[in-house]
Amino acid sequence: MKNAKVIDIVDGNIVDNQIQFQDLLISISEKFINHDLSDIDNLIETSLRQIGQFVNADRSYVFTYDLVNKTTSNTHEWCNIGIQPEKENLQNVPVDFIKDWMNAHEKGKAFYVPEVALLPKSEDEYSLRNLLEPQGIKSLIAIPQIRDNKLIGFVGFDSVRHIYNYSDNEKDILFVFANMLANVQQRKEQDDIIKEQERKKEILLKNLSDRNEKLNEYAQMVSHDLKSPLINMNNLVEWFIMDNKDLISEERMQPLRNVLFNAEKMDALIKGILDYSVVSEEDSLNNEVDLNELLAELKMMMAISENIFVIVQENLPSLYGNKLKFQQLFQNLIQNAIKFNDKDKGIIEVTCKTKDDHYEFAVSDNGIGINAVYFDKIFKTFTKLESSSSSSGVGLAIVKKVVELNQGTIWLESEEGKGTTFFFTIKK
Repeated sequence: MKNAKVIDIVDGNIVDNQIQFQDLLISISEKFINHDLSDIDNLIETSLRQIGQFVNADRSYVFTYDLVNKTTSNTHEWCNIGIQPEKENLQNVPVDFIKDWMNAHEKGKAFYVPEVALLPKSEDEYSLRNLLEPQGIKSLIAIPQIRDNKLIGFVGFDSVRHIYNYSDNEKDILFVFANMLANVQQRKEQDDIIKEQERKKEILLKNLSDRNEKLNEYAQMVSHDLKSPLINMNNLVEWFIMDNKDLISEERMQPLRNVLFNAEKMDALIKGILDYSVVSEEDSLNNEVDLNELLAELKMMMAISENIFVIVQENLPSLYGNKLKFQQLFQNLIQNAIKFNDKDKGIIEVTCKTKDDHYEFAVSDNGIGINAVYFDKIFKTFTKLESSSSSSGVGLAIVKKVVELNQGTIWLESEEGKGTTFFFTIKK
């Protein structure tokens, strides 16, 4: 009966020890989950200390395997009081020095030396016993770290002051700990990759912003430089026509009028280039824009002939953004509808539907319509379906750019001879 009680007490102590070990592991895992991964090195070393102390180890550590260069390096280490650190001495260690160790890990098994003094003696200075004894190691266990079925490293525990025998349950829990560290390290690597991508993205956006600013400045400079001689040429031709209208026949005047027409086309093209270049993402002039007021102002500003009727839906929504860009958007679409309307009574309608996370606008007309083969082409810069007008060919390119800057999409429906409807969305 006495022996049975002793066995019960021993078994009870083992069970209590296992429960405490599992509780410790759960506590460590919660810290890894809840803490900022930027402090991952301190968290790993704290966990090495906690587990090391629990299993009465004097040194605990993490190594990574470099299977390409066939080396292993100590990345984290905890040492008990009075125990000499070895981390600095254990960098880029050839795996040939620990072949038995490596073979066990490749099979997913722990490398366990219950008593270093029982290892075979050897004259080879790189034998396992000759490597471990100078470090004062009496017992050790090294648990492999596996990620995605690949060996990435190991977690080890050295007993320096005394020999330590690990139970099967302790080995199982140490395997869980090793895998936990592998997962945490993977999370940290992924977090670092994301942060590096964000850093590169910020640099790229800054560079793009600087380039856009320089391009805008250049476009304005070029616009001014091109317009000055163009204005002079236009004025000189007009003055010549005015001064000589009674001396030169209309037939002979026609080439000069062609010069004026082409000068107007060039002026419109230069203005279009400038307008397109200044439509950029970065803008500090974003505000709440009342579309009812904006469309009313546009109708007053634009030259609309008496046979064209622009009908705007009441109670249009307000949008957050740049008022000038929204003005460019609607002005270009309405001007386009006016320009290509061949009906005695031209009807242009501006409507809006509210969707879940965006507004869907439509600008429709009863004009000449567009052949379906040109639906994609018309949104490209400097594209015109006819060459007789002085338009720049950038109006719809500006429209598309403004829509996309506001996280929207644009498309159209059209039938030749009956009219066209441009649809576009703007995010709420």
